[in-house]
Formats: sequence, C-alpha cells, structure tokens
Amino acid sequence: MKDHSSLIGKVVDEQDTELTFKDTILYALSLGFSSNPKDDKQLKFTYEENLQSLPGLSMVLAYPGFWIAEPEYGFDWKKVLHAEEFFEIHKPIPPEGKLFGRTTVESVVDRGADKGCFIYSKKELFLSDRKTLLATVVSNTLARGDGGFSTGAANQKSGNSPAKIPAREPDLVCDLDTLPQSALFYRLCGDLNPLHADPKVAQTAGFEAPILHGRCTMGVAMRALIKSYCDYDASKLKSMQVRFSAPFMPGETLRTEMWKENNNIFFNATALERNIRVLSNGLAILN
Repeated sequence: MKDHSSLIGKVVDEQDTELTFKDTILYALSLGFSSNPKDDKQLKFTYEENLQSLPGLSMVLAYPGFWIAEPEYGFDWKKVLHAEEFFEIHKPIPPEGKLFGRTTVESVVDRGADKGCFIYSKKELFLSDRKTLLATVVSNTLARGDGGFSTGAANQKSGNSPAKIPAREPDLVCDLDTLPQSALFYRLCGDLNPLHADPKVAQTAGFEAPILHGRCTMGVAMRALIKSYCDYDASKLKSMQVRFSAPFMPGETLRTEMWKENNNIFFNATALERNIRVLSNGLAILN
C-alpha cells in the first residue's frame, strides 16, 4: 500500500490559461442561464455586451484535469469519487483575459483500509501576474480503494467543516430545469471525463446513462442562489461549499431548498423526479 501522505504539499498542476468571452458565456449557458429569452437580467452572463463572469467559473478555469489517474500517484482511479467542493472569490474574475492557476495537494486523510482516503487539493487562481489572487477552490476527492496506509501526516484535516442545515422548513425553494444535453455542454468548459458523455463508460461505472458533473450540479444550485437572494447580481456571492450526495442526471429538475441566516445561505438540493438528495450540507456566504 502506497503512503499517499507523501503527496501533501505537492503541486500537481500549474498552467497559464486564456479566458475568452465565449468561455464565460458557455459556462453560464451550460448552467441554464437565459433559458427565458424575455428575462434581460440574465443577459449580463450570456451576451458579450457588458458581460460579467459567474463566481463558479473559478471551478473550471485552469482545471487540473483528472490528475489522480496518473500512474505516478498510485491511486485506484476507478474507485475515485468527487466528495466535496468549495470556492471563495477574493477579487472579481474578469470576463476575459489571461490567468494562471496552481493546484496543490493540501492534505490527505486516511480513513482506514475499508474506507479509503480523502485527498484535499487546493487551486489558486491568479491574474497572469501570478500575484493577484482571484479565487481559491478546494476539492475533496474520496479514493475508496486507497486507505490503510496511516501516518501522522496522513491524518491531517483540511477544508471547511460541513454546514449544519437549520432544523426548520426552508425559507425559499427554487426548482430549475436542466437540459438532457447539459453534461455535453458543460464538459466543453474543461472537464472531458467520458463518464459524462459516453453511455458505455457510464454503464461500466454502474450508471444507466451519463451523469451530470458534480460541479455542474453545484453550478445549477448556484444559479438558484443568485436568482433567489442576489437578484442576479453575482458579485454578491462570496463563497460556496457543498457535499455531493448522489449523482444527478441531465434533464432532471434540481430543487434547491434554502435557509437564510444573516449573510449565510444554507442549502440542500434534490433531483425532484426521483426525490433523491444530490447536494447536502451546502453553505453560501454573501458579501
């Protein structure tokens, strides 16, 4: 069993990237923005005139790819699941321009031989000067087949504590449709994992059909938050975190339940047609 704690502090990806206005628009369209052509409040995200970026764009820019599948890291990548995601915006992301991203393994948590390990990676997104920090993105990946190597360093904890949803009825509920082609649109933003496109790959992984990317499902929930509490002013959303509870299928309706306490918006999300919770322990913080 390989001691994966040796990855702590390792830079697994660095890249310069150029963001075009088409990239910014494609991301918004893949989440379903401007589905109502009469709603001009959303055009700021889907039309190049006075274009604004969405905070969730931080998750796809300088995307490191499926680095964990590289042989040098020694993971059983077929048993890997995306467990949690967090982003925080420090400065507004420009709708176009040259940027730089660096992804580092922040910590590894050994859960035991039968439970695998968590790998927390942190991506920092900068302007091309590599000094002006725009956003921080923390991803938690569960490697189900790679636990039991146990060292002190490997038990280092990272990321945010899961949000505790208030014990009352939600303050607001927002239902948003998704397109059957949602995953095919979203993968053009950078995550080309065939699990989200090829039915044969999806069936090999145990799914009836390609599933939607977790970050895309999170992005649709972000759309619900921006609609419900920001009146489509995306600059009001400072950070967002969530746990991925179950796969969401393209074409389903995402029901986002929200609870507001001061600047904190707690949320869960459900695949409405199947009544299955797909996002849990969500927390968004408003500026």
